Amino acid sequence: MRIVLFGQAAFGEKVLETLVKRGEKVVGVYTSPDTPGKTNPLKQLALQLNIPVFQPERIRAPEVYDQYIKLKPELNILAFVTDILPESILKYPKLGSIQYHPSLLPKHRGGSAINWAVINGETKTGLTIFWPDRGIDTGPILLQKEVEISPDDTLGSLYFNKLFPLGIEAIMESIELIKQGKASKIPQDETQATYEGLCTEKDAVIDWHQPAGKIYNLIRGTNPQPGAATSLANRQLKIFDSELRAGATGGSPGEIIDITEQGFTVVATDGAILIKRVQLPGSPKIGAVEFASQIGLKVGDKLGE
Repeated sequence: MRIVLFGQAAFGEKVLETLVKRGEKVVGVYTSPDTPGKTNPLKQLALQLNIPVFQPERIRAPEVYDQYIKLKPELNILAFVTDILPESILKYPKLGSIQYHPSLLPKHRGGSAINWAVINGETKTGLTIFWPDRGIDTGPILLQKEVEISPDDTLGSLYFNKLFPLGIEAIMESIELIKQGKASKIPQDETQATYEGLCTEKDAVIDWHQPAGKIYNLIRGTNPQPGAATSLANRQLKIFDSELRAGATGGSPGEIIDITEQGFTVVATDGAILIKRVQLPGSPKIGAVEFASQIGLKVGDKLGE
């Protein structure tokens, strides 16, 4: 089977590595253009394996299609794709195209599916391997895998510890089903569909007048990207690692009520958040204790004002 892989980052790299180890014939790799100062692990691996690499600025450019069909692909795999491929490419291989998406479609369509599942306080999510079409995450479903969202999972832990490795397995399982002629094409239930846009910095601003659980979910769902944001003395402060402290605490929303070796504790409406790791603009992430010491943070100071 002649496979063309579309992807990027560590996930794309791992898919390629696994395909080659399984003896699959990958005839080309499409990945994002180079970013100055950053390495592309998928590109690096493909070059090491002497697999042709293509990095078009515009995937819909006519010359991209002309170049692509010369590879004579039988199956496209979309491993980590942020662009929308034209139908001319999606439908060209005789076996079609399959794509990985980190949610239980049709729920959480869009490019920040994991963020929103955690931010919403959901207790389960999963992944879908589906047959992409002209819509955004709307094609028929091949298979799905469900995972638990633990109370302390972050965006990072949920992806790297659960959805990443399970996604690799699911793609390989899907390939076997296709080879055996047993791959499903189950239409998505549009009555259950949800779509959210990309989770950006404007979506990650903390309102300390919200319930502590809701704030905690926002911090978890934006850790490590884009980072939950608040302010301190007119400077932006991003918050990453944290713990929920339920129950009455005294103090007013945003007020720092305790500073210990673990971090500093901030009041919300019905509880508090222990802040353990933070970041100022242009600076690296540091422990909250070190940060408090550096700036002379004290009990009674307030965030969000």
